[in-house]
Amino acid sequence: MPEAKEIKLILEDGTVFTGKSFGCHKSVAGEVVFNTAMTGYPESLTDPSYKGQILVSTYPLIGNYGVPSKEKENGIPKFYESDRIHVSGLIVSDYSFEFSHWNAENSLSGWLKENEVPGIFDVDTRELTKLLRDKGPLLGKIVADDQDVPFYNPDHDNLAALVCTTEKEVYGNGRHKVVLVDTGAKYNILRCLLKRDTTVVRVPWDYDFSQEEYDGVMLSNGPGNPEMYEATINNIQKALKGDKPIFGICLGNQLMGIAAGGSTHKLKYGHRAHNHPVRRIGTDTCYITSQNHGFVLDTESLAQDWEPLFVNINDDTNEGIRHKSKPFFSTQFHPEASSGPTDTEFLFDDFIGMIEAYKAK
Repeated sequence: MPEAKEIKLILEDGTVFTGKSFGCHKSVAGEVVFNTAMTGYPESLTDPSYKGQILVSTYPLIGNYGVPSKEKENGIPKFYESDRIHVSGLIVSDYSFEFSHWNAENSLSGWLKENEVPGIFDVDTRELTKLLRDKGPLLGKIVADDQDVPFYNPDHDNLAALVCTTEKEVYGNGRHKVVLVDTGAKYNILRCLLKRDTTVVRVPWDYDFSQEEYDGVMLSNGPGNPEMYEATINNIQKALKGDKPIFGICLGNQLMGIAAGGSTHKLKYGHRAHNHPVRRIGTDTCYITSQNHGFVLDTESLAQDWEPLFVNINDDTNEGIRHKSKPFFSTQFHPEASSGPTDTEFLFDDFIGMIEAYKAK
């Protein structure tokens, strides 16, 4: 193992964790959150929903399968959720300097250095996670070579504008035209739509898509505080006056809920990674889901023609809503993720079915 420089994680409550550097040796700041997944760090690190956050992996060994190739399919990277790393920093217990995988193109350390993202290993991530569970997400900073930086709260910024597309983009050439409102969309949402005979028009977070001819709207996931995206909420409210199908995921669930009269609040420590049990309301059916969000929708203030669709088994928080008569629905979890492995991808089929029914009508 090569000799690594000392680097520190300093939390806003004064707690200091000292570790060793394995990524870009630099100082950064952000919100410290934890992820409970055993695998999937290339997908997590490129998930735009982690923008402004320092990610702690609770799984003890990270890096053993490297990172995949940059091969593209349909004009987007085949094995990543976006075109770059979005986390501000990565903290792990044990980093594997040796990696082996049939599709590995680079080491995790090399990839972090390419993207100028710091990584720390040799940290007691169990103790750190217990601290975050007790106190909730804490602001923190990674300090290299005593180059101090101020604490940074990502909830105060419009993060979607930093991670979304900057102009309208068109993918595919299918029968159904879907507008994808990009507030930080994961590429697998795009993949799941494209393989269902769609033409996807991806637009920025504040784009007025009412000017487009479309068959349905997909509201994507994304980072930060949903209250920051007033322009998106206003555009959704316009679309809700019509009858064309709308499907929201994660942040899209919160934004559609706000547009429908609901409100949001921040969870104590959020829902991130795999194995989150979700029940469809009115049934005994439970799904194992992947999630990544720090805010949640309060459904008590929803307009009367809306109702909850899914509920989290662990803490009874909302996991989706639907309109009682129009083809509008959303999920707080990620149906495009491979959690069990594709337990809820059928929701994309439901969405396309709604589009076909609307067009037939």
